[in-house]
Amino acid sequence: GIMEIRSVSVGVVAIKSVNTGFYLAMNKKGKLYGTKEYNHNCKFKERIEENGYNTYASLKWKHKGRQMFVSLNGKGTPRRGHKTRRKHLSAHFLPMLTS
Repeated sequence: GIMEIRSVSVGVVAIKSVNTGFYLAMNKKGKLYGTKEYNHNCKFKERIEENGYNTYASLKWKHKGRQMFVSLNGKGTPRRGHKTRRKHLSAHFLPMLTS
């Protein structure tokens, strides 16, 4: 689906589905979910990596001091945040402009 990335503050974004209007959120266990209401779980730190791709880490939650990233497995289903790392290619996304 098409996701809209909105800047919330410097380096912080909210990710929203264009089709459903749900915001992407991550709970304290690292599980990704959708919510109609924008809240603190919907804020992600956006970082542009050296390879030109972007990574998104939960602004609020960490697991044992490590950041938890938005990541998809090979089948396209979300991975738990505590199993993700910045270096994993499954956590790298390439934002594209749509018209």
